[in-house]
This record gives sequence, structure tokens and C-alpha cells, in this order.
Amino acid sequence: MKNLKITPHSPKTIIWWYKHKDEIDFSPPYQRRGRLWSDNDKAYLIDSIINGFDIPKLYLADFQIGQSPLNVSKLPYAIIDGKQRLEAVFDFFEDRFVLRDDFKFRKDPNLKLGGLSLKDLRRNYPRVADEFENASLDIMSVFAEDESDINEIFVRLNKSKPLTGAEVRNAVVGAVPALIRALASHEFFIDRIRFGVVRAADLNAAAKILLFEFMGKPVATKKQNLDEFAAAPVSQEQLELAGRRVLDTMANMSEIFIPRDSLLSSAGIVPVYYWFVRNQSSERHPLIREFLFAFEDVRKRGREGKTIKSDTALGAELARYDALNRSTNDQQSHVGRIEILEKFFVAWLERKTRRERIQNEELPLEQ
Repeated sequence: MKNLKITPHSPKTIIWWYKHKDEIDFSPPYQRRGRLWSDNDKAYLIDSIINGFDIPKLYLADFQIGQSPLNVSKLPYAIIDGKQRLEAVFDFFEDRFVLRDDFKFRKDPNLKLGGLSLKDLRRNYPRVADEFENASLDIMSVFAEDESDINEIFVRLNKSKPLTGAEVRNAVVGAVPALIRALASHEFFIDRIRFGVVRAADLNAAAKILLFEFMGKPVATKKQNLDEFAAAPVSQEQLELAGRRVLDTMANMSEIFIPRDSLLSSAGIVPVYYWFVRNQSSERHPLIREFLFAFEDVRKRGREGKTIKSDTALGAELARYDALNRSTNDQQSHVGRIEILEKFFVAWLERKTRRERIQNEELPLEQ
């Protein structure tokens, strides 16, 4: 941290920051996704600002001096800590939420301001609007030349916050986290999955399938395994090869699955489906989604007691799949579920071929 410098930013009002919001990079590589706060959370922050309560410091990477190699967005600032707070402030400026119903203005408790937007305050209670717009945020400017210093600050500032493993790994400097971010921007994760990604579940799933390819087989994908993979020195050639293989398979998965696919409602199933698709010939790809949908339907009806009995061989396999599905990050779980899917897929294809043959034989001869 030889050239790292952290100093208080010259005081600026909240309205000044809002007018310059386009000069702030809200999505540098290490940063968590935004929009994690509810409207109630945001309204509580605005309550604190209007009533003069202390707000924790915000940290911005300051690129106003010199040409920093870290300034990939070519903007004067990049958010390090305080993204949710700034988003809340800017959202209130844009009337995206209102004050809480129980809001009390300390300087005049008799005012009934609950449920009002900033636009309402400006129109009817300009003094209260001024309290918000002219308040100052305590902002620290961070001057750094090494990305690892910025990431270190982010991790340290967020140590006491409930970051997910994927969010912490995303702040690690290195080739593996960078490749994971690139994979998570693929069409498959942008358009096909149905699970939420605000807590970086897509980054987590991308890390797992990359680890599979890097190791050449399904392996354990617990937090410790992924953390070690993200931080360890790896062969660049081997990593690039694994990345290309992942991209190839994800391209196939984007063709197999539909937008916001119900089959992809859980992040835990992605590595299993990934390896299953990877091992299938291209001729079978058009049939995979139909099979998976049928398989999940059989599982559902089986749990309801409407299909294969548990004392049969197939019933036992379905029960084993359900049991393995409860420990989604164990190597045994990955391997076992993939084996079961492959076995059921072969049987399903045989039945489908047999039905089609019978149907064709029953068709009348052409005249």
C-alpha cells in the first residue's frame, strides 16, 4: 500500500452529488450489486439525513488527479463503500419512494410528513426539503495505484457486513475472479436463469462450473473450495482453456433453455445441468429440455405419491436424487445427480424412440 492515500473529500451537499451522479462508477469489479435495500430501508436513511443523525462514511476512489490505470470507466469517481446509501439518496431525488408513515421531523414534530415524496416536500414543505438537499455526506477520497489496495479496502470495510462468499471472492484480485465475472455476463446468466442474483448467486454458479472445467471433473464446491480456487495461483493456459470450454457449453445451454426458465429456478442445479449438457452429443441437445422437464415432473408426482413407487429400482433412484439434492455442494452430490440424470435420459430416449416407432407403424400407407 505504498502509494495508497485516504483523505476526507471536500464537503459537498447531497444535491451537489446528485447533480454529479453520472460522474460516479457504481459498478467497479469488486463492488456488490445494487438494489439490495427495500424502500423501508431507504426511507429510514432519508429520515436520518433530514433529522441530522450521523451517517457512516462513504468511500470513493478518486481519479480526478492523473491518469490512473484503475479508472476503467474513465469517470472521476468509483464507489468503494456506500453504494446502497448513495442509491437510496439518488432514488429519493427521483421520487422512487416516500417517507415512512411514522416519519417525525424533529424540528417540528407536529408536521404530518409520512408518505410524502421529495417532490411533495419541495412543493409544500420547502424547509424540510432544504434539510435533505443541503445536508453533507461524510465522504472519504481514496487515491490508489494498485487494484489490490482498492479491493483490500472494500473487503475490510465490509468485514462486519453479511457479504456472501461470492461477493467476497469477487473483490479478490486475480485471473480467476476476473474470468468468473466474465462468465457471469454470458447470455445464459443474463437471460436464461430464473433465480435471484442480487447477492451474486450467478457469480457463485459461474465459479462452480469453471472449477469443474479447471479440474476436469465435478468436485466439491463448498465455500472453502471456491475461495481457494479464487485465491490460488493457477496455470493461465489451463485457466483459459477451461474458460473456453465453459463458454462453449454455456452457448449450448443458452440454446437448450428458454428465457427465465423454470428449470433454472435454483442456482444449486446449474453445475449439475452444466456437466450433464457437456457430456451429451449435439444431436441430443434439442431433446434435453423436454427430458429435464419430464424428469422434474416425475420427481414432483413421486413426492406426491402419484408415480413410481419408492420400492422399485427407479423409485429408489428418484429418492436418492432427492437426498443428494439436499447437499448441493458435495462432490458426491454432484456426481450422483449427474449419473442419475444420464441413466434416466437413456431410458427416456429409448421409450421415446419406441413410441415414435409404434406410431409410425400404425400410420396408413400413403395412397
